[in-house]
Amino acid sequence: MCFDDGNRRDFLRTAAAAVTVAGVLTDIRSAGTPAVAPGSPQSHLPAFPADAVLTGPEQAGRFVRNRIAEGSDHIKIIVDESGPSQETVEALTAAAHTRGRLVMARASTAVAADRALTAGVDMVRHVPLDSPLPDALAARFASGGHVAVPTPTMMEGFAALGVPGTDHAAAEGSAAALHRAGARILAGTDANCTPGIPVQSAYGVGLHHELDLLVQAGLTPAEALRAATSLPAQSFGLRDRGVVRPGHRADLVLIDGDPLADIAATRSIRRVRVGGVEHVPAGRPAGRVTRG
Repeated sequence: MCFDDGNRRDFLRTAAAAVTVAGVLTDIRSAGTPAVAPGSPQSHLPAFPADAVLTGPEQAGRFVRNRIAEGSDHIKIIVDESGPSQETVEALTAAAHTRGRLVMARASTAVAADRALTAGVDMVRHVPLDSPLPDALAARFASGGHVAVPTPTMMEGFAALGVPGTDHAAAEGSAAALHRAGARILAGTDANCTPGIPVQSAYGVGLHHELDLLVQAGLTPAEALRAATSLPAQSFGLRDRGVVRPGHRADLVLIDGDPLADIAATRSIRRVRVGGVEHVPAGRPAGRVTRG
């Protein structure tokens, strides 16, 4: 599993209770702590690392080195009205790429997305809630090879808070614009259990709703399934998984029904294989556990 949010420690505590079958555990990837600007909401969180609050591009190299030393698999930048400056975002992106790390930007406005694309980040997470992404900006995702993770589940949750000027229809319109433009779209729920975060999508369960919302935005069920399987594997360079093919890691979900006809069928899970080891979900008759 690939996680690009800044809740690495939070998630790893949750993952300690994850299903382990015959010693096989879900593969967890994370960006760890994101780079933020002074005055950002994240900078006020308890115990937020001081070296992650960047005031200028000269701090970019140290930030990237420190995250890699902590075990971050890729680098995350939160781009919003408070910053970081464009020069800092570009320096962070260059430093991460020099060290072979992908860069994920959290950008929840069209202006922030434009800045992230200009800096050359690899992936952009979230979409605007005030108005859909302009077609021209969506087209830049496709032409520049940038990956979009619109997180409609999280956007739906924030829109439901009733903040004036926010509308989930804008997020759905953004995902639709990205799809029309031919951009690569990945499923991503922004699941978390962090105190103080007003929207907390559930781990695992939230992904099924994410697939529903992607289909509502115009993706076909097959495209939505690829957004949660083969495309993340390709985008994060995980060449040993994401497809059902001899020699690849056998992470499989056996379901009742046809998700190509009805994406909701993904909820009817019969069996799960993690690294080829079978697990019977709770509520299903227990059978013989086998290794594929």
